[in-house]
Amino acid sequence: MRKISFRPLQALFPAVALMLLVATSAQAELLIRVTEGADSAIPVSVVPFAENGSMPAGDKVSSIVQADLAMSGEFRPLPPQKMLSLPSKRADVYFRDWRLLGQRYVLVGELTRNGDRVEARYELFDVNREERILGETAAAPASNMRSLAHHISDKVYEAITGVPGAFSTKLAYVTLDRANGNARYRLQVSDIDGKRARIRLESKEPILSPAWSPDGKKLAYVSFETSKPVIFVHELGSGERKKVADFPGLNSAPAWSADGQSLLMTLSKDGNAEIYQMNLQSRKVTKLTNHWAIDTEATWDSSGEGIFFTSDRSGGPQIYYMAKPGAEPRRITFGSRYNARPRPDASGNYVYYVHQRDRAFTIARTNLKNDEETVLTRTESDESPSVSPNGRMLIYATKQSGESVLTVISADGGAAYSLPASEGDVRDPAWGPIVR
Repeated sequence: MRKISFRPLQALFPAVALMLLVATSAQAELLIRVTEGADSAIPVSVVPFAENGSMPAGDKVSSIVQADLAMSGEFRPLPPQKMLSLPSKRADVYFRDWRLLGQRYVLVGELTRNGDRVEARYELFDVNREERILGETAAAPASNMRSLAHHISDKVYEAITGVPGAFSTKLAYVTLDRANGNARYRLQVSDIDGKRARIRLESKEPILSPAWSPDGKKLAYVSFETSKPVIFVHELGSGERKKVADFPGLNSAPAWSADGQSLLMTLSKDGNAEIYQMNLQSRKVTKLTNHWAIDTEATWDSSGEGIFFTSDRSGGPQIYYMAKPGAEPRRITFGSRYNARPRPDASGNYVYYVHQRDRAFTIARTNLKNDEETVLTRTESDESPSVSPNGRMLIYATKQSGESVLTVISADGGAAYSLPASEGDVRDPAWGPIVR
């Protein structure tokens, strides 16, 4: 993939560079492909759940839980064929056997069909201490077994790590199908493992930069359907779309405030690309930057008070931080001549971004406490990082063997799982919020 330099695009950078970075895909679910495991991953056994009654066709609940935990990069599930027994309740768990297998935790459970619903009873045990650390009964419609499985994954993850799981969240991403020479852009939403993908918008023109509202009910994005970049807000439940920014010039890079009442965006309506904040009720826009350079790709920090953004005011694209509107921006990145698209984590400890070194575009992060920079990926065409809402995983777009894929890594870069489309390519991921 050809990378676009920041300076030559001038004011076109926020929209056109993103347009050129969109890749191809047909409507299809994403697939999971393990590319790298973490040596420090915790051994855990997800025992196949016992089943009472007829269960829906498709992936087993325990298989989905196992895949979820593996995807986080923090766990190394034991394949069921290597298990010495398949218990479904505590009375049948022989801790000595699991210790012999080197396991730290074991999850057992049972599924019961009651009409059109399935009830799951499950327990998680600490093998070394021989103690139950989680026990719960949960239920879901038989048609929604994947949500039940992701719920169990979230509970198991939190019981072990103390951090809420993010397996029940959603991904948004953009695909492009060039079949028969006709471009079809599609905005899709899926589970984080790529399953249950649904098209939310289809267009002959580019769709860019999807961004989730904090309640998970809306997406903001840029669409070129009117032959220019325009920002829309899309209600996922009703399908209603509202045009919110259609100023002369660029309307790009939307990012929600924590209360869902406003959007950050890049506008060039006054000549130069600057960062603005729009109140979605009044549609009033407030200019947050005022500089001759290009300022773009703004996002709120974890406190909701300051913003990170990309600017070439130092001669090339770098990450800057403005502690509050009107404050003097402070440069964050110095490790290379190109650092762009900042994405802070929820803890306020790190900011992630696209980092160029030796012609390779990778994903890096800077520790905001000590300014230490760490390059997390080893591929060469990485872009569009998005941090999971619990701060423990990261998804980004990259190239593998000539195909465009999404890759999930642990936040420290210790493990990687790719999510290629079953047909074509995929780009521009956005990780949805945890919705209670």
